[in-house]
Amino acid sequence: MDAEVAGPDGEVSNAKLILFGGATALEGSQRPDGNAPASPGPASGTGIRLAGATSDVHILDVRTGRWERMQPQGEPPSPRAAHAAAAVGSMVVVQGGIGPAGLASEDLHVLDFTDFDRPRWHRVMVQGPGPSARYAHTLALVANRFLVAMGGNDGKATLSDAWALDTSDKPYQWSKIMDAGETPTARMYATAAARSDGLLLLCGGRDAEGTPLGDAYGLARHRDGRWEWAAAPGVMPTSRYQHGAVFVGARLHISGGAVGGGRMVDDAAATVVLDTAAGLWCTQSRASGAEGAEEWTRSRCRHAVAAVGSYVFIYGGLRGSTLLDDFLLADDSSGTELTICDPRSPAWRQWLDTAHGTGAAAAMLAEAAAEEAAAAAALGVRRVGAVEDLQCLDEELEVGNERMARTQLYHRAVVVAQEATGTLRGLVRQLSIDQFENESRRVSMGTDSVGKAQRTPLFERNVSEPGVHKLVLRELLVPRHWKPSEDRKFFLDAEQINDLCEAVERIFREEPSVLRLRAPVKLFGDLHGQFGDLMRLFEEYGTPSTAGDITYIDYLFLGDYVDRGAHSLETICLLLALKIEFPRSIHLIRGNHEAADINALFGFRLECIERLGDPNGIWAWTRINAMFNWLPLAASIEDRILCMHGGIGRSINRIEQIDALQRPLTMEDGGVVLMDLLWSDPTTNDGVEGVQPSPRGPGLVTFGPDRVKEFCKNNNLQMIVRAHECVMDGFERFAQGHLITLFSATNYCGTANNAGAILVLGRDLVMVPKLIHPLPPNEPRTPKSMGSGDEIDEEPPTPHPVTDTWMQVINEERPPTPPRGRPSKDAPNLAFFE
Repeated sequence: MDAEVAGPDGEVSNAKLILFGGATALEGSQRPDGNAPASPGPASGTGIRLAGATSDVHILDVRTGRWERMQPQGEPPSPRAAHAAAAVGSMVVVQGGIGPAGLASEDLHVLDFTDFDRPRWHRVMVQGPGPSARYAHTLALVANRFLVAMGGNDGKATLSDAWALDTSDKPYQWSKIMDAGETPTARMYATAAARSDGLLLLCGGRDAEGTPLGDAYGLARHRDGRWEWAAAPGVMPTSRYQHGAVFVGARLHISGGAVGGGRMVDDAAATVVLDTAAGLWCTQSRASGAEGAEEWTRSRCRHAVAAVGSYVFIYGGLRGSTLLDDFLLADDSSGTELTICDPRSPAWRQWLDTAHGTGAAAAMLAEAAAEEAAAAAALGVRRVGAVEDLQCLDEELEVGNERMARTQLYHRAVVVAQEATGTLRGLVRQLSIDQFENESRRVSMGTDSVGKAQRTPLFERNVSEPGVHKLVLRELLVPRHWKPSEDRKFFLDAEQINDLCEAVERIFREEPSVLRLRAPVKLFGDLHGQFGDLMRLFEEYGTPSTAGDITYIDYLFLGDYVDRGAHSLETICLLLALKIEFPRSIHLIRGNHEAADINALFGFRLECIERLGDPNGIWAWTRINAMFNWLPLAASIEDRILCMHGGIGRSINRIEQIDALQRPLTMEDGGVVLMDLLWSDPTTNDGVEGVQPSPRGPGLVTFGPDRVKEFCKNNNLQMIVRAHECVMDGFERFAQGHLITLFSATNYCGTANNAGAILVLGRDLVMVPKLIHPLPPNEPRTPKSMGSGDEIDEEPPTPHPVTDTWMQVINEERPPTPPRGRPSKDAPNLAFFE
């Protein structure tokens, strides 16, 4: 009773649920609503009294339905029930509760499963004030970043406060969520569940007078740091407390609960659903005659509930004066009818395979586990391969009558260097920008309802429509687990690629030629089909998913998604799928290789033929290039930073010139403005001014620092960020820092030995460069535990050549432009198409 099922945790075939603590015996009044005494302690007065509580830890293997008791190392929390807990990646965080001796402390306890065979308890030090000692409160992880504690009882009164702890910000400290919007009343024994996009639902509970509540409130954090409460539409069909609640997609499943006076919710109303996408309360039918269906409809309170993928799990609780130890499971993958199954029966595996196909259900369970764990913030344990957000002081600049943050490059860069040998991986360093001279060269390749209520904006954060992009995201947005296919066959066919292009083209048609974006933004340079580098950047510095950081930061890609590398199809298809899934947060602009006459020569056309067959490959290649003609051409961030692929060249003096270009647009239609925008480069150094001929070939130019400064002044800009050129450190400054070149692919074409970088622009307009170094030749990417820092016991993926033979031939016949700052040994005309 009152135990906590938290999870999931584990790898692809190893999803786990964690059960901690709870009451093991009762004495005093045998009331099924479990009313706790007004002053908790050994002498309880009226109501139920805890005669036994535990701090045991049990693990459920979801695949087998077997429980195992574990004895973690370290000092465990005191025995307790009515506590709150949340899963944070490979950890479970426990806070508060009540035991036979009274209230538990307000300390945070972390159960760390980094090494699953040797779990360990940690006590986390949190600075400053926070939620006081309490029981019957809630704790939830919002968007795998913020721990939010709400309500409960401190032994004196029922509480209405809410606190948030940012797990990515050290030192850890609670911040009180100030009243904003329609704030909930004081309550205890409520539930809190977070939707995948960061919307938290506080539901039901018991108020200070002991009255059951049937309302629900949403809590969301805006990108500017504000928290906002909003009342959910309608009311719960039966008010209740001590119930369970968990999200499956956009549906909040609510099970069981008490209604006061020693009574529980009627069996007929035991399970209700709040569809947050439709804004309606409803009941959900259950498959008739299914094993366990009758037990699922019987009410209980103080039970534990969790979801893994589309599966809802219930354990234990209280029915009348009986403590339960049963374990129930329902599948909600259809969204209309629950299918019930007993996970401890011999038919568990057979049922899974029958319902979802052989092995498919296990993969679904594990996929959800991997996604949530991969992007979770690590609390109380050092993260290797990720760095906490750097805290930068705002510097302000007087502009007219306004005061605003001055755009600047942070004085240190974050570097992840992959080691070639041994078990050390993801070594994190911070290097001074002022001393950052081709640091990548130092790390050589050898070392590496009724009464319609109006929905509030919070409840309009809905998931995208189904489509091919969902398949792409499932297959490719797996940074820790992706590896190249052995037979090079692409998993989409030409018709599916066409569907993807049709869907994303509709979005591009509605966007201007120059995007207007707000900070924070994460910027990516050239990728050139090096999909493994994109996965490494997502792995190390955040993934664009609802389990990652997409709720809090936009992603901007600066072009050149295809050619040169061996996985252009993966790269462009994933970016298009992300754009469809998150159209307001993922932004793509055009590069010079997003043109048919160029990518016909530099690998993309050949890759489409090789991997899709002929003529399907040619048809898909043509369709993708038609979509390229609709890509936006530039992006302005906060009206202070202009982002483009190439540069301003000789012809671009005002942003309006770019805005005036009407899409769809071919290179011929765009004229000299489009040519300069996609092809021009800065001059070799700050000492070379004006407009000069480009070594890339006839008709192309370079532009000096004087042009950059004049352009920024005329357009009230502070900086230009562009891509287009390989630079040794992944980023390089020009024009005294008014222009930055960004390149995200490492060891370009297998010969440059350059680092790859992204720029993370915060709300304070401070840019932090974050780097990865090239992997040693033929070394496979070995998955590692995100958010924990330790290796996992997993067979490494099969080594795969960096490029295929045909790609090596192309890169030899048409050598890339040498990295910026290096003299070219090849004929310059060959670099024209680069």
